[in-house]
Amino acid sequence: MLLSLRSRIHETFVRWALRVRPPEMAPIVLVQRRVYVLPTRAGLAYAAALGVILLGAMNYNLSLGHALVFLLAGLGIVAILHTFRNLVMLSISPGRCTPVFADDLAQFNLVLENQRPDARTSLRLFVADEDPVEVDIAPSAKTIAPIKVAARRRGWLPIPRITIETTWPLGLVRAWSYAVPDLNCLVYPKPAAKAPPLPWQGESARGSTRDGRGTDDFSGLRAHQVADPPRHVAWKAVARQQDGPLLTKLFSGATTQELWLDWDALPNSMDSEQRLSVLTRWMLDADSAGLAWGLRLPSIRLEPDNGPAQLAAGLRAMALYGNGAQ
Repeated sequence: MLLSLRSRIHETFVRWALRVRPPEMAPIVLVQRRVYVLPTRAGLAYAAALGVILLGAMNYNLSLGHALVFLLAGLGIVAILHTFRNLVMLSISPGRCTPVFADDLAQFNLVLENQRPDARTSLRLFVADEDPVEVDIAPSAKTIAPIKVAARRRGWLPIPRITIETTWPLGLVRAWSYAVPDLNCLVYPKPAAKAPPLPWQGESARGSTRDGRGTDDFSGLRAHQVADPPRHVAWKAVARQQDGPLLTKLFSGATTQELWLDWDALPNSMDSEQRLSVLTRWMLDADSAGLAWGLRLPSIRLEPDNGPAQLAAGLRAMALYGNGAQ
């Protein structure tokens, strides 16, 4: 009950502290009213120690004691100013985020820009309870802060709220702020660990590769790929070698039929996420084998092709399937 109340109070404060409705347009500048300062535990202990010294100096009428208290208090006030200046007017812009598969870590790259002629030291950025990323920024320079977030499900993953803080130089006070950059990461479906063999449909479907090879004439051997049909394995060549690697026969000719990865070819017992997972595995296997393939989903049809662009288009289509944004 108490934790729930504290969480609600904290979220209410964060919404007020952001000052704008997230996500925020770039660049995000941490102006003075967005930076907050509170003493750390070390700062509270420092203030308590000053209070004890002051009471002792007053009790025994020690002028040097008073001078020590005023000196240390002035040092604390200067530390507050420098801690605040270490964070204020920092500029944050969204960088790049490479697509990942579900259950992997998405890395959001944030561009931090320091427009001041003095360096910014020991800035920490973190999401929720994750380990912070500590960065230093040289005078009038930029740096990249990688924020890693667990990608739990496919689709667009927006970057969570970022907390930026610093306790430099003395650790007596903590200055912090919040930011929600407009940055999203595309999360592909997780490839199935175990999937049925590629759905070959007849002899002609087995012949197309990135090099345009067909199934008419034998043209050589290459290393075996997981997606290669078992009947194309050069068993005689393998038998002549002791503990040798599997080899696959290559054919050349005019036959260049494509492989179709079809949603409806999967068993009805599979739900949507399982089908997408199997299709992702098929897609990766077909691409690694150099096969030309096409994709059929209930609302999407991707014409047969091969190469990085084809793979990226297919993975994107499955990542966004059912989300209304193809």
